[in-house]
Amino acid sequence: MNTEPKEKVAILIPAYNEEMTIEKVIKDFQQVLPEAEIFVYDNNSKDHTNELAVRAGGTVVFEPRQGKGNVVRSMFRDIEADYYIMVDADDTYPADEVDKLLAPLRQGLADMTIGDRLSNGTYTSENKRTGHNFGNNLVKNLINRLYDGNYQDIMTGYRGFNRLFVKTFPVLSAGFEIETELSIHAMDKRFKLVEVPITYKDRPEGSESKLNTVSDGIKVIKTIFQLLKDYKPSLFFGSLSLLFFVLGLLAGGPVLYQFIQTRFIASVPLAILSVGLMILCGLFMMSGLILSTIVRQNRFSYELYIYQVITADKQNKER
Repeated sequence: MNTEPKEKVAILIPAYNEEMTIEKVIKDFQQVLPEAEIFVYDNNSKDHTNELAVRAGGTVVFEPRQGKGNVVRSMFRDIEADYYIMVDADDTYPADEVDKLLAPLRQGLADMTIGDRLSNGTYTSENKRTGHNFGNNLVKNLINRLYDGNYQDIMTGYRGFNRLFVKTFPVLSAGFEIETELSIHAMDKRFKLVEVPITYKDRPEGSESKLNTVSDGIKVIKTIFQLLKDYKPSLFFGSLSLLFFVLGLLAGGPVLYQFIQTRFIASVPLAILSVGLMILCGLFMMSGLILSTIVRQNRFSYELYIYQVITADKQNKER
């Protein structure tokens, strides 16, 4: 009699100095998903996080490269499963709502599911960290506007993935920008995304967030525009081209008016500035056109790569 489970679910827990909560997080998921394997990636913790994770029954892996993005890169490369649940180790996300994230994946309705903390107001009411609510809304609105999205929670640390998404996602970020990168990549590559409202609770007293509102916020904003340059170069360089065109007009307008009136250019430096700005305008425009063609070709190659991964997985299952 074959007792092997039909599907493999992996719980992925990035952890850095979370000795107060790691045991509870592991045990909560063990109760809800006893068949799942729980992986804790210890990112150079200075406390007893790894010992407590082992005691609770988790599989501990050490990631020496500091940063959540580096942890996720190793997780996605190392772990083989049908479905993946990624959750923070700070006991802010409910294990008993994990089926909300798994159901759309199992039904084929989603490649990535997003645990939405914001729609039901629990994050706003529970989170006491200065600037985090503002930062979340700023990032959400910026990404939705730039990438034609309509998502409520971009920065959540509670997500589900199918195997296809995990094994074809190129992790570029090193730190907390990884959530932003996951969301933008999924929107740009037209993966199926489903948001599910979840209950959020603040960290227990004595547990400290590793996220720095200012420095990490700046990194997130920087990542948004870096990915905009990579994914939508026509918009990125077209905006720069338009900016320098307007500046060139402002600088050259008085010179042109003066020439029409007197048939003489007295403001030579201003004329040179105007010409330089217009040259930059043209260079940015051409850069956007060339890079948008390259990006389109890369999307074509990526789609073919997706087909190859799907075919390989089907062949492995048939063996």
